[in-house]
Amino acid sequence: MPRRHRALISRGDVWDADIPGVGKHPIVVITRDTALPLVTSVVCVLVTSSVHEHVAEVEVGPEEGLDRASSANCDNIFTLPKAVLTRRRGRLGPIKSVELDRALMMALGLV
Repeated sequence: MPRRHRALISRGDVWDADIPGVGKHPIVVITRDTALPLVTSVVCVLVTSSVHEHVAEVEVGPEEGLDRASSANCDNIFTLPKAVLTRRRGRLGPIKSVELDRALMMALGLV
């Protein structure tokens, strides 16, 4: 039986996730806050230590709860069950949240 997720999850949170087939990796939650209480899965972007400085990427690091400079790659969007989120590391601040919105629009071809 899957464990119930007790921690509050918000858009822009940085979590460690035990991703099937990939292993433990940080992610940024991009599901809108109003949907989060109603769903069992979250839409997220993968955080990697590779920084390419392209338009669909947001640089993140220790200020967001990570161990080192990394990037949230909006070209890598996927859905995970809330149950695989293992630890909340931090969250994006207001400026990084705006950058995330822009990077998502670029990744999805909305601009």
